[in-house]
Amino acid sequence: MASLLCLCLLAAATATSPGRLVPYDLLYADGVRAYFARDWGRAAELLQRALHSYAGLRAARRACRAACRREAAFLGRPTGAGPWEAALFGRVLQRADCLQHCLGQRLGAAPSAHRASHAIRRDFEQREPYNYLQVAFFQLKKLDQAVSAAHTFFVANPQHLQMREDIEKYRRMSGVKSDNFRDLEATPHWEAYEAGVQHYDADEYLQAAARLEESLSEALSALEECRALCEGPLEDEEEEEMQRGLYEAIAAHYIQVLKCRQQCVLEIATKPGRISATEDFIPSHLDLLQFAYDQAGNQALAAECAASYLLFYPTDKPMLEKMKQYRTELREDTVVTARESIQHYVQRSLMEKKLIYYAVEHLGGAFNDPDLWTPDELIPENLKEKHREDQEKQKQETPEVEEMEKRGPLPFEGIAVTMDSRQMNGSQRVVFDRVLTESECKDLLRLTKAAGEAGDGYRARRSPHTPHERFEGLTVLKATQLAQNGDVDWRDAKLLLQASEKSRKIIESYFTPGKKLHFSFTHLVCRTAVDEEQEGRMDLSHPVHADNCLLDPEGQECWKEPPAYVYRDYSGILYLNDDFQGGGLFFTEMDTVTVTAEVHPKCGRLVAFSSGKENPHGVWAVSRGRRCAIALWYTHSQEHAEQDRVKAEKLMEQRAVEQDQSDGEEHPGTDHSSRSSSEPLVPNSGARPTSRRHKPGLDRTQHPRELRARDEF
Repeated sequence: MASLLCLCLLAAATATSPGRLVPYDLLYADGVRAYFARDWGRAAELLQRALHSYAGLRAARRACRAACRREAAFLGRPTGAGPWEAALFGRVLQRADCLQHCLGQRLGAAPSAHRASHAIRRDFEQREPYNYLQVAFFQLKKLDQAVSAAHTFFVANPQHLQMREDIEKYRRMSGVKSDNFRDLEATPHWEAYEAGVQHYDADEYLQAAARLEESLSEALSALEECRALCEGPLEDEEEEEMQRGLYEAIAAHYIQVLKCRQQCVLEIATKPGRISATEDFIPSHLDLLQFAYDQAGNQALAAECAASYLLFYPTDKPMLEKMKQYRTELREDTVVTARESIQHYVQRSLMEKKLIYYAVEHLGGAFNDPDLWTPDELIPENLKEKHREDQEKQKQETPEVEEMEKRGPLPFEGIAVTMDSRQMNGSQRVVFDRVLTESECKDLLRLTKAAGEAGDGYRARRSPHTPHERFEGLTVLKATQLAQNGDVDWRDAKLLLQASEKSRKIIESYFTPGKKLHFSFTHLVCRTAVDEEQEGRMDLSHPVHADNCLLDPEGQECWKEPPAYVYRDYSGILYLNDDFQGGGLFFTEMDTVTVTAEVHPKCGRLVAFSSGKENPHGVWAVSRGRRCAIALWYTHSQEHAEQDRVKAEKLMEQRAVEQDQSDGEEHPGTDHSSRSSSEPLVPNSGARPTSRRHKPGLDRTQHPRELRARDEF
């Protein structure tokens, strides 16, 4: 009977089957080999076939599991007096038989032939084949396909810096059209969701409701597809001396499937290219919908959405008030109930959570609950206690971490340590605030303007790193010479020397107390966006690099050899303004694509870090305005000390002697200190560093770790 049932099912499920599906991992491997052999035509063909096979395999699994779930369903309960084991496993065997036949017919081979390694699966999840494809198509002079492949990869990997540059090059090429930049793997629910939110923000509530309804429907459909794909083989099963018994093995595999199904909500709630999921993705649809319907005058649907939302948060006071209002406004015979699809979603999710928490409590393991709305009473008491213990343990470990980060006392009062190495996900990194006052920043910005007007040595030219920006640079010696010629104010030139020396003392006391740091080079730099060349820009203001070695991302190495400035030990950037767009500093892993931390410029902020391979960094594009900062490099080697600075200091000393002689001839009471910037920057040896914790996202981007760059990237 079961075989007849499956044969009938297969006739329908395989009616449109195209024949044998070649395993996608084999096609992918052959395609990559052809790529490195520079056989571009064959590489493009095989990579496209691999993507088609991957999509076909997922579609076959979804279709067969959906069909077999209907045709070989677990309906009813075994009678108490009957052989429950035979009844239960009889249905399990029927489902297995159905799946095996269905998949065999659709794939044209044994399903086991299509089990790829975790690394290959991750490549396809991150759209890596499109990275190869865009190069192959480009070499074949098929620009439209190359652009589409590049864009598809870039959407899922927006922090991939090489692809940023490639996209920028494509935009400049003749023959490339704007509609070539299309996502070949676009997810319908995200397109609808973003359109709905745009309408919502524009107070276009009818259009918002229509698109949000579409998004919700597509999201629930994508959720079911994701859940169907969770029923795969047991992952990461470790070899054990004592192999699991029947029921232990069944339980372990089943709980793995349940955990996977629970995580599906995160998958659909994570926009391609993002690391973090949108919180409360399903409930947020209902919240937006109830407001949109309410504003559009459809209180019946608004009430339905409110009732559905309350399934997730039954004690939400604002929504309870809205429900009370809707019941008053609607007719007495109107019955307000939650949507059936949402009721099913919540009930099923709670049932799965209950089983998972039982397994974690009694069989071990862990569970990262993806939902904020999980009722507290569902979590076993002993697991709640463990959660509290973990939090307390983390609090106890925090002072130890801070003690490791603690350095020598800062030599100036009022400076705040805003972020340290731990908060910046790296080593030998720190951010200080309040190094300069607003007045001092303005005076130094005035120095850049006056130097630009003088022209000598400070003419704006195209940046050596990007054609989209103009670049201006002023050394301490040139600033002093301009002051000597009367082109800039002496006090501004002196402030440049003072500010850079203050930064040196701060960095020295924090990183190398007791070990002298010498200036290697000091540069007052401004980068200005070229207004007419910003549209569609994807490159960087300064590509990723290390300051004392030649970065080799593919070899995961940084070669400390010329032309690198191998003698540089520490680097610093003292920001002067923030009235521009872009221009932030970011750090990466050695691969140059995995962003680990970002620093946003503002007046008086000093970022400092060691100059070696542990701190690859770059600068995001300045897309509007003018970004100015003092770039600083330091060395422990006195023989590599900045000679221009020595000359500038001598000129400044000569000026001071001349000024003293001039002052002796003036009447007493003449005021020479009308500006705060001319006051000496007096150190205070007793000052201690202050630490201020910031929530993630306030001053930097967090890639998870997971930023993961290829993570998140």
